Amino acid sequence: MQAPVMPESPFAPAIGGKLLARVCWLSTFLLAAAFLCALVAVGAGSDTSLPEAWLLLLATVSTLAALARQLPAQNVLLAALITAFIGGVAHIFGAKAGIPFGQFMFGSEAGLKLFGTLPWIMPLLWVVAVLNSRGVARLVLRPWRKVRAYGFWLMGLTAMFTMLFDCALEPFAARMKHYWIWTADGFSLTPQGAPVSSSVGWFIVTLLILAFATPALINKQLSKRSSPDFHPLAVWLGAIFLFGVAAALHGVWLVVATDAVICVVTAVFAIRSAKW
Repeated sequence: MQAPVMPESPFAPAIGGKLLARVCWLSTFLLAAAFLCALVAVGAGSDTSLPEAWLLLLATVSTLAALARQLPAQNVLLAALITAFIGGVAHIFGAKAGIPFGQFMFGSEAGLKLFGTLPWIMPLLWVVAVLNSRGVARLVLRPWRKVRAYGFWLMGLTAMFTMLFDCALEPFAARMKHYWIWTADGFSLTPQGAPVSSSVGWFIVTLLILAFATPALINKQLSKRSSPDFHPLAVWLGAIFLFGVAAALHGVWLVVATDAVICVVTAVFAIRSAKW
């Protein structure tokens, strides 16, 4: 005799969705609070890196929570692990052999080092940079999401936005906070930034990450047209705004102008395309 099959509760998905929504809103609220604390710390010229560390942690949690509202949680965690692993390994090779970013060394200000080489902030930095850059790229490409080559355009544009994120990060992380120090000079895409090899390295590594992580980031469920998600854009612009504020307080106005142009142009394209 076949055992009776218990019907699945229709309330389980709703309860899970409400819980996830609350986690997303809470993490976003805490991220906003951490962002304000980091701005105050930067404005006060504080030497501690604790506000930036909490900001990075909460940005990671908020990014994953927001993405989990669109994709299964296991897919989001898998994509995050792939991103953190490949990005972390790339920076281990970079610190030891100068490939693919160029010659640099991590400073003590970067915090605890994993395996004696990789600061703990780097894998999280890759997760925040790549996943939010992909969200920004999705907004920009929204009018063309049904084009056959959309996936390739999304990967290329994500790599470009990740590279721009790094270009804005470099003066803040290397020149102002000394998280890492470039030991070889070279032509830079931005004022007081890293050598161009760093930008090329971030672009190539991001493409490598997406080659493995993209299958986990595709929503395979059939659904109606979804509304645009501005959470990645807010995180991405907020980070570059913080870097620009730090540059302004150090009187590096060319960096401020560069960050402002990056923010304005990206925001205009993303918001305009999101209305389609």
